[in-house]
Amino acid sequence: MQPFQIIFNPTSASELARMPKDLQLQVLGQFRGLPHELQRENPHFGSLSKGGRSLVRYRLGEYRLYFERHPLGIVVHRILSRNTLKDFLYRSNLSSGEDEQLQDNPRFWEWIERSSPATKPEAVTGL
Repeated sequence: MQPFQIIFNPTSASELARMPKDLQLQVLGQFRGLPHELQRENPHFGSLSKGGRSLVRYRLGEYRLYFERHPLGIVVHRILSRNTLKDFLYRSNLSSGEDEQLQDNPRFWEWIERSSPATKPEAVTGL
């Protein structure tokens, strides 16, 4: 069985690095069961799709992690506090934080694209 890797792009790695160390460990620890959780329904996951691209939203307390599947595991694009997401939704004139509204908002996808590296992302940790 191939190891499951968590790949942080430069933006999400920077967002993770700005968190307190205990919160960083909590975030990384939550990924331990992720390969199995992705295979079944889970209320902590949401899905956003546009133009053949799919992101998964994972709730972790006050944080939302946006990632997509990768042959090696997952690529994390953004780690946002709930307050940051509320600010984005407010600035985008959306009335609520529903995944459907985000996936239909082109500004959200531009925001995700700005976090994507120009080169192949490197794995930060593997499980």
